[in-house]
Amino acid sequence: MEKVAALKDKGNAALSANKIDEAIKYYSEAIELDPKNAVLFSNRSAAYAKASQYELALKDAEKAVDIKPDWSKAYSRKGAALSYLGRYDDAIATYEKGLQIDPSNAQLTEGLTEVRCQKAQKNRSIPNPFSGPDVLMKLRSDPRTKAYLDDPEYLALLAQLQSNPQTLGSKLQDPRVLTTLSVLIGMDPGADEPMDTEPIYTPRPKRAEPKPQPKKEPEPELPENKRLAMAAKEEGNSYYKKKDFENAIVHYTKAIEHDPTDMTFYNNLAAVYFEQKEYDECIKQCEKAIEIGRENRADFKLIAKSFMRIGNACRKLKDYKTAKTYYEKSMSEHRTPEIKTLLSEVERIIKDEELKSYVNPELAEKEKEQGNELFKKGDYATAVKHYTEAIKRNPDDPKLFSNRAACYTKLAAFDLGLKDCDRCVELDPKFIKGWIRKGHILQGMQQSSKAIVAFQKALELDPNNSEALQGYRACTIENANLDGGDPEKIRQRAMGDPEVQQILRDPAMRMILEQMQNDPKALQDHLKNPDIAAKIQKLLESGLIAIR
Repeated sequence: MEKVAALKDKGNAALSANKIDEAIKYYSEAIELDPKNAVLFSNRSAAYAKASQYELALKDAEKAVDIKPDWSKAYSRKGAALSYLGRYDDAIATYEKGLQIDPSNAQLTEGLTEVRCQKAQKNRSIPNPFSGPDVLMKLRSDPRTKAYLDDPEYLALLAQLQSNPQTLGSKLQDPRVLTTLSVLIGMDPGADEPMDTEPIYTPRPKRAEPKPQPKKEPEPELPENKRLAMAAKEEGNSYYKKKDFENAIVHYTKAIEHDPTDMTFYNNLAAVYFEQKEYDECIKQCEKAIEIGRENRADFKLIAKSFMRIGNACRKLKDYKTAKTYYEKSMSEHRTPEIKTLLSEVERIIKDEELKSYVNPELAEKEKEQGNELFKKGDYATAVKHYTEAIKRNPDDPKLFSNRAACYTKLAAFDLGLKDCDRCVELDPKFIKGWIRKGHILQGMQQSSKAIVAFQKALELDPNNSEALQGYRACTIENANLDGGDPEKIRQRAMGDPEVQQILRDPAMRMILEQMQNDPKALQDHLKNPDIAAKIQKLLESGLIAIR
């Protein structure tokens, strides 16, 4: 019997390494020594199924059932083989018989659900159940899936199933996928009925069902150490969900002791340390996970997750450049929308930090003084360079934008000058010089109506400012001369503007305009209302009204 056990273990190892022919050979040798061992037939059935030899897989599964008719695993193997062969009714009957023996068996329940979906798809074309405008609403309103939506990993999984439903078969080993599918197609796996009276399955009315997928490949019986490791991991997961992190650590550590070759356990341990804000320990566990994963050829998605978690920990430690490095490593392993978003965010933070670190008001003042000297000498182009450097060193100083705008004006770069003026008065709306400079630039651009508004803003701040008064009067005259000073032509041109027409049709605005004629001081009160101020500015620009 020791030789049988050794051959079985060799077969399991070969199958895990995807050496299918070798696995079949070892199982066959073991069966010759022990032809009444149902486990050996079950495992060889799994190997045949993996090799797409479904008839042989069915034959071995039936032999396992004959030898041990009270063993639920044998029915799972038989149901899988029948499903592969397209014998859906026989597969359903087999799964149901297995559930009569073991009603709580998750593998049988999962297989039964999947084969029913395949049978339904055979009879009709069914759209992807994971797509549709109400998917998230359904999942959030159902207590079974509500908590999943707070997990970024689950959201990424859901997005993958929405865009590529063909991956459903390989995802059904995740219990969240089976629960999600049950919610979306209206099934309630928690509502058990007595197996001896279970009704013939009739699908409930549902919005969508998945397309037929290849069943996931059956797995061999796990060695004892791996079974113990998985059990410890499940215990750890249970404590993790309850936020009992100390007990979660205990059980994840036990899982590692039982099976130190599975990087998932290290990843889970790292997740606990992350929640506890022990970021250095989190990074340490992730690095160990990556090392173990590389040694054992783990799924690249798991390695990507470890890199991403290191990046998250570094971000919490405000080591943004290191976080960026690990996000990029994660993306090189497996590109997901989540990691792209994280990388973009940390790149933005790095850029902001670099800009902040560059700020130095003292150096900005020196650059401004050099710009002023060059401006006086008429070297406007070089002055612009110094003002630009000053702005980088102190981007919140409105005077720097005003000075650079003056240079642009001298260089006839009015668009750039206007942009700097807008930024100047945005930083300090009470900076009169910014408004006056904006008025002069608009005047130079032959936009006298808009220039009037800018000069008016300056006069609101200082009614006696001679430069603003002079600019305002000059633009008013220019505006009037557009139509030869003919008030009727000015009115006709203005009334051609639909926005002006709408303003003048407003009874409230007509009343305000009458008040302004009778009491010019009323203007100040009305300008406090942003909507009214905007309408008055439009009328000023059109030349219909003037303020003196």
